[in-house]
Amino acid sequence: MRRNRNDQEASLRAPVSPLVPRLLPARPRAAVLLLHGGREAGLTPSRPWHPAVLRMRPFHRAIEAALPHGDVVLARVRYRLRGWNDVRADPVPDTLDALNRLAELVGPVPTVLVGHSMGARAALHAAGHPQVCAVLALAPWWPSGEPVHQLAGRQVVVLHGEDDRVTSPVDSADCVRRARGTAAGAAMGVVRDGDHAMLRRHRFWHRTAASVVAHLLDPTAHPDPLPGQCYGPGDAPLL
Repeated sequence: MRRNRNDQEASLRAPVSPLVPRLLPARPRAAVLLLHGGREAGLTPSRPWHPAVLRMRPFHRAIEAALPHGDVVLARVRYRLRGWNDVRADPVPDTLDALNRLAELVGPVPTVLVGHSMGARAALHAAGHPQVCAVLALAPWWPSGEPVHQLAGRQVVVLHGEDDRVTSPVDSADCVRRARGTAAGAAMGVVRDGDHAMLRRHRFWHRTAASVVAHLLDPTAHPDPLPGQCYGPGDAPLL
């Protein structure tokens, strides 16, 4: 009886894993890790019922449907705290820890990070992890001057709403421009009438994000849903 109680107490003290699998195939060829948004500052715990977490559920479903062979790990990052919190950048170590645990679980499979808002910022900072092959940023919070050197050899794709009033499409475009020449590929498209919460034209957001992920993982089998202008030096096209 004492041993059982000790086991329970040890379980309560054990740290909660930042890796939350949704789909875990026996022999995965790749992985997709979703990172939800958050707050600029916030030291309260992140919870699975917060709107920022729930907002990513349709993306999980759309991506799973776009990868019908069931050979891709689909998971999300569980943050300890709700905020970025200035130089602490709290979601970044959570993301790196999740990537390390993913590597331990399934081996060194190519992984696409899909992040929204603050989650896209965490994905950008974690892109240098050896597990990462690409980043899909949805309405990213990328303040001016964000680093891009860690994108070397990676693909980066940005979808930003035309009417986003929370994060800046201009800052996103600047980051994509600076990433060109460093990243293996860098693209940006602007979602016509799109807002930060990705509620307006939500089906387009979900469908396009899923198609981009499928293309990033297997460009031969899945054509690029984005027009070539997204990869060019001019202004990002309206989608």
